[in-house]
Amino acid sequence: MPYRKIQFAPGEYYHLCVRGNNKQDIFFDDRDRARMMFLITHLQSAQTFPQIHRVVNSYQKTLRFGVDQEILKKIVDERYVVLQAFALMTNHIHIALKEEHEGGVVTYMQRILTAYAKYLNAKYATVGHVLQGPYRSVHVSSNEQLLYLSTYIHRNPRELPGVAGREHEYEWSSFKDYLGENRFGKLLDPSLILEQFDSPVDYKKFVDESPAKTSHMEFDLYESDTSP
Repeated sequence: MPYRKIQFAPGEYYHLCVRGNNKQDIFFDDRDRARMMFLITHLQSAQTFPQIHRVVNSYQKTLRFGVDQEILKKIVDERYVVLQAFALMTNHIHIALKEEHEGGVVTYMQRILTAYAKYLNAKYATVGHVLQGPYRSVHVSSNEQLLYLSTYIHRNPRELPGVAGREHEYEWSSFKDYLGENRFGKLLDPSLILEQFDSPVDYKKFVDESPAKTSHMEFDLYESDTSP
């Protein structure tokens, strides 16, 4: 069971971070990233997907996972958590979400991380730990903090080569879904953030002008006081 200093509770919001073991990369190509993006968006309930490679193939061809609408509705109706924002980096992941039901965050994270570790070990013929110990978590205690967190997550990819200034185009985060068509429908809920702005353009300006990511130590859950 992942160590966590905070106590998760239904109706509350959280920032979660997962990093590769020994800070090693956990994404080696776009198929890996598509796989994780599917897990983050679609494993919010007990719904199972026995042939994930097929929906990943669909995404790589059409930029849509192509899951049946009835299944998507069932996920939304029965989900443990509500996904607010995410960003996939090279060796770590940031997620913002709300817990819907007691134990939801723990169940959701277990499903995602177990599924991805099995996939990575099978694909690259490796054994052992893929991820570094427990995921880290911070309780979001105010609307101001939630807004700031959204800018932090959406500005995070600026650290990657060629992305700075084009974070809104980065495929492996939810930023582009805030500004244009939401690729994931109700599986990603930006409404709590976006309803506080007159338009997506105003939200983009807010993110662009945010001081988030001006210090490498800021919001680093692996440097903050969440360790045992």
